[in-house]
Amino acid sequence: MTFYKYHGAGNDFILFDNRDGAISVSTVKIARLCNRHFGIGADGLMLLEQASGYDFRMVYYNSDGRESTMCGNGGRCIVAFAKSLGIIHNQALFLAIDGSHTATIADDGLISLHMNDVADIDIRTGHTILNTGSPHYVLFVPDVSKTDVFNDGRRIRTQPQFQPDGINVNFVQLHDGKLIVRTYERGVEDETLSCGTGVTAAAIAATARFEGIFGTDIETPGGHLVVTFTKDTGTSAKDVVLTGPAEFVFKGDIGM
Repeated sequence: MTFYKYHGAGNDFILFDNRDGAISVSTVKIARLCNRHFGIGADGLMLLEQASGYDFRMVYYNSDGRESTMCGNGGRCIVAFAKSLGIIHNQALFLAIDGSHTATIADDGLISLHMNDVADIDIRTGHTILNTGSPHYVLFVPDVSKTDVFNDGRRIRTQPQFQPDGINVNFVQLHDGKLIVRTYERGVEDETLSCGTGVTAAAIAATARFEGIFGTDIETPGGHLVVTFTKDTGTSAKDVVLTGPAEFVFKGDIGM
């Protein structure tokens, strides 16, 4: 089978064109393909499929092989993939697990993905919990460079209150009106170089918690992302847009 490798700010994915429905995947197969030592290596795998009334359907799996919730960086990558296949030009309407999404591709190649509105922002003592297509725990820290993302993230992700599915954990630093974000992702069970729904959660949580506007410009270990939105009330946000790169890495053939 021919596969394609893309990344969005270092968050990398294996993509397959499955419009004919010929590709069959399993948890074991996906985990093997995503394994960085014995497979292609990726944070996740996506199938581009047919969807009536849409340009395509996005089916997303984490690197543990299980189908997961919305992936913002993956959403931008599959839009770039759809353009390379000639399915779209510079605009897309596609279906994901959390509903429909639109996206636009700018002349410089940056992709702006319209996320779903965010409701029920739960501001707690020391952290914020919200769902931006995937569930996120946002913790503000003085210095993300000194944070033990793997161990602290795993400890929070596995807390009984978030079971059985767990939660993604974002460590966020405010710096000169910008955000620096590092994320521990469930399903990958490690830090990823960036997380699209995670930086979206961080931006919305910062604006909900602090005075002023935060989150337009966001730095992650994998690169720069931009989040814009309208603050609807203290506990919700609308018109949420995630903008960033989606870059083709390579393609190849592999046995399934």
